[in-house]
Amino acid sequence: MHYPAMLLLLLPGGAEAFRICAFNGQRLTLSKAAREHVMDTFVRILARCDIMVLQEVVDASGSAISLLLRELNRFDGSGFYSVLSSPSLGRSTYMEKYVYVYRSHKTQVLDSYVYEDTDDLFAREPFVAQFTFPSKVLPSLVLVPLHTTPKAVEKELNALYDVFLDVSQRWQSQDMILLGDFNADCASLPKKRLGELVLRTQAGFQWVIGDEEDTTVRASTRCAYDRVVLHGGRCQRLLRSAAAFNFPRSFGLTEEEALNISDHYPVEVELNRAAPGLPPLGLAALLLLLLLLLPRLGLVA
Repeated sequence: MHYPAMLLLLLPGGAEAFRICAFNGQRLTLSKAAREHVMDTFVRILARCDIMVLQEVVDASGSAISLLLRELNRFDGSGFYSVLSSPSLGRSTYMEKYVYVYRSHKTQVLDSYVYEDTDDLFAREPFVAQFTFPSKVLPSLVLVPLHTTPKAVEKELNALYDVFLDVSQRWQSQDMILLGDFNADCASLPKKRLGELVLRTQAGFQWVIGDEEDTTVRASTRCAYDRVVLHGGRCQRLLRSAAAFNFPRSFGLTEEEALNISDHYPVEVELNRAAPGLPPLGLAALLLLLLLLLPRLGLVA
């Protein structure tokens, strides 16, 4: 191994991060995906992520996602992407899908299921998936996406705790990420009511997209609708960063151009592959390595 590369692996934060994203694609249909500028921007957004959870995919045939996957694999030469899609979910003629788009050379789907919503609490019940994770600290990770209906945000977010319990029992794991367009702000859920949610009052849940974050494209709004919530000590220890991705600013789009893509920003979280920080023995090993290598590098007499 080359000397600098060896040091990079030993230093804190040297391991490559794994990025998990969620994006409300605002009624992503085949006709929308077929527009060149829309497709180009979607591809650039998705190419930043190792796993992306798309919401508001209104594509019963699957043609829009097939087109998106084809263009994404043409764009990004770092490894192929694969797709895991839910069935169409909803209570009426308007139906949506949750779609996972993931780098198949970095992660694989272990299992998935649509939550059994026997009491019809969700307009679009979560489509839960368990993925392999490239870490000895955390070999697998569960994602629980939810796109709430604005008419019942509080009820659905409280019911999300029951989904958490169901997943924990089914797969015997509490390391998971709950994410998506929760509509968890502004008129849909005032901050006073937000603080009373079960996912806020129960210990162990870490909301990493803050209440003051803006996840909306329009300059006239400032709402933290889209969220990422971590649970589980191993998962939380691997956290590197979390943020909304302002794609109009990054890609030089006007507000009007951006709104052709979506009225939401993607939200994302980066996880380290190893727990941050060096234990005392690790630091001692690093110093010993330096003492052994310095004579070979000609840096000592």
